[in-house]
Amino acid sequence: MSDTRIEKDSLGEVEVPAGAYYGAQTERARRNFPISGITLPKRFIAAVALIKGEAAVVNEELGTVPAEAARAIRQALKPAGQGRP
Repeated sequence: MSDTRIEKDSLGEVEVPAGAYYGAQTERARRNFPISGITLPKRFIAAVALIKGEAAVVNEELGTVPAEAARAIRQALKPAGQGRP
């Protein structure tokens, strides 16, 4: 099994770590902006994750996101053994 996978966006292909829950644009940002060493507070990241998880629920209910994708988003955002399945 490979340590990376190929993701595509409007700029082309980029290698992303195989186990990453993010795609091409996040990988590009991660590579291009390690300037300050300052990271976002964990509480901020947790808040954004909560918003994304709930947005997945609502968009699944509206039919704008397939159920399988919404489940994958919620699964990626929940700590082991917690949250909605």
